[in-house]
Amino acid sequence: MISVEQAQSRLLALAPPPVEELIGLSDAHGRVLMHPVVASRAQPPFASSAMDGYAVIDDGRTHWTVIGESAAGAGYFDPIGAGQAVRIFTGAPVPPGADRIVIQEDVDRVDDGIRLRGGADTARYIRPAGGDFEAGFVFEAPRLIGPAELSLLAAMNAAAVTVARRPKVVILSTGDELVQPGESPAPDQIIASNAIALAALVRNAGADPQVLPIAKDRETSLMQAFGWAENADIIVTIGGASVGDHDLVGAVARKCGFVSDFYKVAMRPGKPLMAGQRANTVHLGLPGNPVSALVCGVVYLAPLIRKMLGLTDVYPEHKKAQLGVAAPANGPRAHYMRAFVQNGIITPFDRQDSSLMHLLPMANALLIRPPNAPELKKDDPVHYIDF
Repeated sequence: MISVEQAQSRLLALAPPPVEELIGLSDAHGRVLMHPVVASRAQPPFASSAMDGYAVIDDGRTHWTVIGESAAGAGYFDPIGAGQAVRIFTGAPVPPGADRIVIQEDVDRVDDGIRLRGGADTARYIRPAGGDFEAGFVFEAPRLIGPAELSLLAAMNAAAVTVARRPKVVILSTGDELVQPGESPAPDQIIASNAIALAALVRNAGADPQVLPIAKDRETSLMQAFGWAENADIIVTIGGASVGDHDLVGAVARKCGFVSDFYKVAMRPGKPLMAGQRANTVHLGLPGNPVSALVCGVVYLAPLIRKMLGLTDVYPEHKKAQLGVAAPANGPRAHYMRAFVQNGIITPFDRQDSSLMHLLPMANALLIRPPNAPELKKDDPVHYIDF
């Protein structure tokens, strides 16, 4: 067996580089930007007013004659002189020569002019051209594009961006004992729950999932399923990865041209994990146990997807908390314990059997116990990842 860290590193080494595509900015939410974007103009592109009021030359006088108006999209561009004022609105261009916006609350209209009231605000309320960013400002890549990034890119006048194509992830459940949700299982069958959960995880990580029909525990059925997944970037198999007589996934993967990289990891849940590669397709074989499959999805599959999207910070963040209860010493495998964290206190569930699915919605964290970790007392610091 290899360690979790070794398995993560070796799996990511199998990832092919991202495939790039050019898309419109309106379609870029949730995608990963591949190349830096350079602003073609400054923001704001002109000196603009920060308030509604009057643009004037601040030379100590208190009375000005109003000669025009500047509104957003309808600016006043003639120079103004001493004693002149231009009615101006927030975001509108400041007329040439003006160096102050007298806010409208501080003046009275008098015939064709304005008069400053006593105790007026002396701030200038002018946003300089390029005060946000200059032309040539660089928005670096790679990075995930969210609403805030979209707003900035639009202001930079980027109508289209180059992003990483979403990896295609084919998910294949295996086992004679499985039936799809909604079907009527025989007395010796169970409902397949892994694929639907992993498809959601894949989608959240930024890839496109495709769930195949359940493959039987026969070589011909598995070979056919691997053929259906021929154009996948990642093939995720669920089950058939252990050492029983019906665990055929590894052998079939090798017959389909995949070169095995590793098998078995010193972790629980998730020991019977396998990975391999064929050309630009990665095979990740997950345990069939639902809890094991989902934990391995968080620890291995999601980082693999993020790596194939061109991101550099791909692993779940290791956070710190204080242990809410005492914990016994750990064995030789890293233990990812379902737990609940709140207000800096993390409490693992008493029952950690990997068959207990009802605990999954209750957990918001995986408490990480390293191999051979010593006994811990309540309030001792520990590490966890979000779940």
